[in-house]
Amino acid sequence: MNNNLKRRDFLKTSAALAAVQMLPSSARAVSANGKLRTAHIGVGGMGGADLRSVSSHSHVEVAALCDVDSGTLNKALKLHPQAKVFRDYREMFAEMADTIDAAVVSTPDHTHASAAMTALNHNKPVYCQKPLTHEVFEARQLRLTAEKKKLTSQMGIQVHSSATYRRAVAMIQSGVIGKVSRVYAWSNKNWGYDGGPFKNEQTPPDTLDWNLWLGSAANRPFVPRVYHPGQWRKLIDFGTGTLGDMGVHIFDTPYAALELTAPNWAKTTCRPSTGVGHPSKNIVQYEFPGTKYTTDKMIWTWYDGGFAPPMSEELDLPKGLKLPGQGSLFVGEGGHMLLPHVSEAKLFPQEKFKDYEPPAVQGNNHYHQWVDACMGKGETSASFSYAGPLTEALLLGVVANRFPDTKLMWDAKNLQVTNVPEVNKLNLLRRTYREGFEIEGL
Repeated sequence: MNNNLKRRDFLKTSAALAAVQMLPSSARAVSANGKLRTAHIGVGGMGGADLRSVSSHSHVEVAALCDVDSGTLNKALKLHPQAKVFRDYREMFAEMADTIDAAVVSTPDHTHASAAMTALNHNKPVYCQKPLTHEVFEARQLRLTAEKKKLTSQMGIQVHSSATYRRAVAMIQSGVIGKVSRVYAWSNKNWGYDGGPFKNEQTPPDTLDWNLWLGSAANRPFVPRVYHPGQWRKLIDFGTGTLGDMGVHIFDTPYAALELTAPNWAKTTCRPSTGVGHPSKNIVQYEFPGTKYTTDKMIWTWYDGGFAPPMSEELDLPKGLKLPGQGSLFVGEGGHMLLPHVSEAKLFPQEKFKDYEPPAVQGNNHYHQWVDACMGKGETSASFSYAGPLTEALLLGVVANRFPDTKLMWDAKNLQVTNVPEVNKLNLLRRTYREGFEIEGL
């Protein structure tokens, strides 16, 4: 097969394979040798880290490696010489669907949904890096498909399973600071770009299949050190900015602890949209409906880039307190909880909580948890049933970057912004895939 296989060819292949793959994942996700045979889509950067972590499980056998960059692919192959290699994940599934047990997706954001949905369409459990998808609609569809097929899934928010974050969740749900009315979250990272269109177009290197790297995104010329390898997280067609990259980690614990659902609205303070890159400085506000752990309504405020971290006194903390570069703050009726990114929570006022003993909580290996669940042992803690709604909420804030200082009223049931028709007309919630890269279910 060539790289331009058309959608109808893959639908035929998918239908044929589905006929012989009727068993749910939990009943067939182990090969005859007792191993979970994994396929890895994207094996450079974070994909390389995911490959090492998943394959460190004693019951994993790496069956296939896929990457659009042959240099990256060859490095991974040296570690797993028994694996078959591919440039196109569609060809990989067409050839190996009957021998692959589960798939790991570690591509740039814009390819997450298409690669993950292809795996789900072939009845494979999926581990997908964060954020789950690039578009709101994609997150909804991955969740619904995984749930319908009862397939094991996990989003790559590794700190979700750490003892530090699980302890913070337990503290909030124990009521130590009472019902929460506000959450502040921030990252001083800057995955933004405020400039215009890129120049210096060149022929892609022989090691890179540029057509496959673009995937479902609109066609454009290659520019070195901008897309691959480069700064794709900063660009609206490929990444989700600081909010999508780090926000998903830092939103995760408050979202889980407070058992939040879909926001009522989102509003961003940032520079006007350029149509090219995400803003380098954002303040994003959400209003969430109340839960048993919050007041009737809860306001969530996010700061990134040049706006982060906020001033400690702005958050009702002791004046001059040095805040971490990344973290979150819960404001409750009976106190505050500061949660630095990947560090232990701190309670304020300090005098009130000086004798407080945090609960003892055990952490888990996020990757091995997924492998075990694929083999029918336990469940994942960040399945698409959880990751899908979290990602939808997060991405609404990313969409709001295109309409600064405008409150986007959200109808989660119908996936629509009800007061700004341009959001729906401009395909900002669901994009049109490039011809030849359409995927059933998206």
